[in-house]
Amino acid sequence: MSKPVTTSTWTDPDDAPELSDAWFRQAEQNEDGRLVKRGRPPLETKKQLVSLRLDPDVIARFKADGPGWQARINETLRKAVGL
Repeated sequence: MSKPVTTSTWTDPDDAPELSDAWFRQAEQNEDGRLVKRGRPPLETKKQLVSLRLDPDVIARFKADGPGWQARINETLRKAVGL
């Protein structure tokens, strides 16, 4: 019995691609054996997801000021209840 014919060509293992600056920017970073996560660190007190019905004009007013409108609603509510 003969071996099946393969169509792939042999690649020299020493012929690895060059490691560019872009590759290193995307590489995972480890510190003391732990993966260093990118991005914003987790909050000490997590926010709770709720469903709240608000009047359309209230939402439009906060959205008109641009991104972060949910945080501004939260800040306004905290001031209103004295927190």
